[in-house]
Amino acid sequence: MPSGRTHDRITLWSLPCIAGLTFWQTQSGNLTLLVAGGFMLGGLMFGPDLDIYSRQYQRWGYLRFIWIPYQKRLRHRSFLSHGPIIGTTLRVLYFLTIVGIFLIIVLVIAEKLGTVALNWQGMSNEVGRSLNIYSSEFIALFLGLELGAMSHSLSDWTGSAYKRYQKQGVKGIFPRGKIKKRKTRRNSPSKPKTSKSRTNSKTLK
Repeated sequence: MPSGRTHDRITLWSLPCIAGLTFWQTQSGNLTLLVAGGFMLGGLMFGPDLDIYSRQYQRWGYLRFIWIPYQKRLRHRSFLSHGPIIGTTLRVLYFLTIVGIFLIIVLVIAEKLGTVALNWQGMSNEVGRSLNIYSSEFIALFLGLELGAMSHSLSDWTGSAYKRYQKQGVKGIFPRGKIKKRKTRRNSPSKPKTSKSRTNSKTLK
């Protein structure tokens, strides 16, 4: 598996290609910026290795504690963290849930103190309207996050496949699942137990 520095280099070297292809397809500077920014974020801070104590995890600084429950729930390099689409989707939902809970607590406290008068229905309508208006921007950002995460996962899989190739040859590239054979115990005929008779007796005088 490549080191953290190698992952960072792959992200930085791939960035011009991602930006160029995005601009070629969209002809939009805003969408290109969002995809490129999401790619950098997904490769450096929001990638699959948030499920362990990694460089991505450390880059969150004082906020890295929010990923501790995420790490405890997921096994490293599982499909839920490194899988296509599902890994990025799960991280985005997890992060938005944490941020949403924090914002709700802050707003409730501010409302209780009389600092802010809140209209919860109006806020929810405004969020839904923003998601509808800026749907293309949100999709572009998510696509960038997914590309950054997949560059990380693909380099992991490629590195592991190369190591297996060095050890096992072509067969190691596509490892087959190992079938565990259950050991069956053959019932051997029980041998009759022979009791040894005491032949020597000692007499007490």
